[in-house]
Amino acid sequence: MSVLDEPWIKPELMACCGAREIRDNDRVMVGTGFPTVAANIAKHIQAPSAVMMQESGVYDADPKRPAVSVGDPCLNPGAAMIGGLIEVMGMFLQAGWVDVGFLSGSQVDKYGNINTTVIGDYESPKSRLPGSGGASPIGALVKRVLIIALHDTRRLAEKVDFITTPGYLDGPGAREKWGLPPDTGPQVIVTNKAVMRFDDETKVAYLASYHPDSSVEEIVENTPWDLKVADDVHETEPPTREELRVLRTIIDPARMIKIYERRGYV
Repeated sequence: MSVLDEPWIKPELMACCGAREIRDNDRVMVGTGFPTVAANIAKHIQAPSAVMMQESGVYDADPKRPAVSVGDPCLNPGAAMIGGLIEVMGMFLQAGWVDVGFLSGSQVDKYGNINTTVIGDYESPKSRLPGSGGASPIGALVKRVLIIALHDTRRLAEKVDFITTPGYLDGPGAREKWGLPPDTGPQVIVTNKAVMRFDDETKVAYLASYHPDSSVEEIVENTPWDLKVADDVHETEPPTREELRVLRTIIDPARMIKIYERRGYV
């Protein structure tokens, strides 16, 4: 059996959903895992002039395998620039030159706020989490935020326990009120069950498409806010043969993406 004839897995679908959000000439701030895979799929298909950058300072990398960290040496050969945190986060991000940022977290709420700080009360938490890293400035300053999350009532929340990274905060006008750049914020939440987008007026995430093997009813039941459903809600398009060819033969021939099945992305 050809590698292209093997059934696709949910993490591959999620990576393709992320890739479809990237436009040609976008400057994309990526981490590891889904973000780099998604950005590379886009670069090989519809966005050949998109540029990827890592927090570590690598600009326009051309890795031959998925990076396991933002400092993975595989990012260095062929890169247009190898700088540091100050160059990427200061010269590009804070100057307003980054179009897209990929983020994830332990909690994501209906406004796209992300929590990577603490579960429960801050002073007496159930657990403490790693913190922001570069996620807070990325969420605050890039033009479009793409969020990857597991779809259950533990990871998704009506309201996060702590806002590490700002989404639309508490609704329309809140980002502008707190001095964040206009026309910025979350664009989409890609989960293992669905694609959710944000209503222009309420800034609340709604259901845009449901993945194969999921249903509108299942997704609504597993979303802890009153999830609105788009009038044109539809089944998410599975990975195309070309997307699978790029993913499986160029970007990730070792199929490292399968690790996400063991992490619950099924």
